[in-house]
Amino acid sequence: MNSPEGQPEQPVAGIRLKIGVGLFAMSIVLPLAGLPLVATMGLSAGATASISGVILVGSEVLGVSAIAVMGKPGYAFVKNRVFGFLKQYGPLRDVGRKRYRIGLVMLCGTLLWGWSAPYFGTAFPALEQYALPMAILGDLILLASLFVLGGGFWDKLRSLFLHDAQAHFAPSDQNADSEQ
Repeated sequence: MNSPEGQPEQPVAGIRLKIGVGLFAMSIVLPLAGLPLVATMGLSAGATASISGVILVGSEVLGVSAIAVMGKPGYAFVKNRVFGFLKQYGPLRDVGRKRYRIGLVMLCGTLLWGWSAPYFGTAFPALEQYALPMAILGDLILLASLFVLGGGFWDKLRSLFLHDAQAHFAPSDQNADSEQ
């Protein structure tokens, strides 16, 4: 089922693809809608845990079933469409100096805040009162900083976990001006 260039053929938008996409959507929506609903029903802890477990296992089964119904070409088609859409909105490969510095301030600021906030709780009682919203806000700023920093920063971050990675520094503008 491959074309001469080795690319998988585009599946016809048939009933199998539509059912597979529907099952996959249900596998995502089921835990997002079902778990909060079960939590607000006022059931005992054991019943809530049991129903939540069934919902989570059921959503996983639906996800695997969706792939089985779509088949390999249908799954590849959906995967390429989703990742193509996400790649379009992903971080830029290279960013300017100003944007990079803003991203570093966002990243380092949230890391310093997360590290030091527990120590400031006694000095500022409002921090203890709003600890969860502040933590969520810090996490969102941290994630946003990774997008502001761009794709080059992702490579730098990834290289921290590779034993054989080496840094190669290009001559900076200041060094080039002083050498001339």
